[in-house]
Amino acid sequence: MYSSILHTKKNYLLIILVCVLFSCKKKFEPNDYTAYFSGEIQNPTCNFLLFYKDNTLLDTIFLDDNNKFSIKFDSLTPGMYIYKMNPEIQYVYFDKNDSLNLRLNSNDFDHSIIFSGRGAEKNNFLMNLTVKNLLDENNILEYYDLPIDQFLKKVDSTQAVRTTYYLKSKAIINWDSDFDMYAKSKLDLHFFGLKEIYPIAHYSRTNEDVRNKLPKDYYSFRQRIDFNNEKMIRYSSFTKYLSILLNSISNESDISFDGSSRLDKVLIKLHTVDTLIKNQRLKNTILNNVALIYLLQDQSLNNNERFFEEYFKLSNDSAQQKDILKIQASIQNLKNEKRLPNVRLVNTEGDKVNLNSLINKKTLIFVWTKNRMSHANASHNRALELLKTNSNLQIVSICIDGDHEDWVSLVDKYQHSNLIKLRSANFNELRDKWVITKIQRSLLLNKDATINQAFINIFDNNLEL
Repeated sequence: MYSSILHTKKNYLLIILVCVLFSCKKKFEPNDYTAYFSGEIQNPTCNFLLFYKDNTLLDTIFLDDNNKFSIKFDSLTPGMYIYKMNPEIQYVYFDKNDSLNLRLNSNDFDHSIIFSGRGAEKNNFLMNLTVKNLLDENNILEYYDLPIDQFLKKVDSTQAVRTTYYLKSKAIINWDSDFDMYAKSKLDLHFFGLKEIYPIAHYSRTNEDVRNKLPKDYYSFRQRIDFNNEKMIRYSSFTKYLSILLNSISNESDISFDGSSRLDKVLIKLHTVDTLIKNQRLKNTILNNVALIYLLQDQSLNNNERFFEEYFKLSNDSAQQKDILKIQASIQNLKNEKRLPNVRLVNTEGDKVNLNSLINKKTLIFVWTKNRMSHANASHNRALELLKTNSNLQIVSICIDGDHEDWVSLVDKYQHSNLIKLRSANFNELRDKWVITKIQRSLLLNKDATINQAFINIFDNNLEL
């Protein structure tokens, strides 16, 4: 009798539990595309996030006093989006009715990102894959020294492990085909890129040309890529691989990187883009990327005229053409023997400074960000090394972001009478006037503050000071 009553009670409780669970489960209406995005940012570089779809800014999301944010989208089309906190960007994928919560630390941006909430599993998978790929890139250099058979064995074995991880995650999370396109691209294009780089990197590191030793089907993976998928237009896995591919193709006939052939190689890149990509919108974007990279490398007036002649034949996007011409005009202001355009800078006391008034020796300038402290520390250590062996040199360190007090405490450990520490008061101004498009950028000034070289790298072993 007692056991029968107990059994009845258990069944009753089970029924109640099932009813509660089903009543709590949210029902999504067919035409309801509401979505939520919230989170917390540790050590933010500014008090807002920018939220994009491709290259279109959809919203500015402000942080509260606790560095938290929350926003409801009344209608958000499923797909890949971008969130940006200067100077970092990252991706977030929204399915219908997702409610994502983000946590990240700006001091270790990519490695600290964790999602929770509805839709978190997919996004955490992408971030895990991103971190794995970054670790590969940090450890891959020694692979490039290997003979081709050993290189392929190591890369293919790593790819097989990563593919198993992808397939297991896909089965467990059960994502749709649209998300799978991004996940598979991030997986495959990473390894395709390593294979594109190998012949060039191997030659650079060992002086051995292995092009004739490559298997006949070595580049067969190129046939598996959809070069006309417009959804890939702003996806870094695709654009990064395409940049590597264009470098690979343009160097196939001349692997020696002879500077005299730089224009010929960039023209090959333009025509390769024209051949590979038939989607004009995507083609315009990639042509724009090729143009930007070229303009930051080659400042020969004759070369630039020939380049623009070909560029304008292939690109028909007038807005992007104007952007390129604007950058070209900024670059013209950085020609040798000109002075750097004035930008707003402050010293460690918080006082505004005029850079040109500080120059009394040959001066090397480098920029850095709090979000790349490994680069920041390495740059400052390199600066101190250069100052030890160059008594007639001074070096200016410019931080492009962050809180003033944090910056002062970070640079306090780097002390030298010829090391000048400054902070940008307006990164956008600095970026536009000095054409700062990458953090590995340095400039060299003469002792009269005129420009000696505007596009160099402080880590260049052949740096002429």
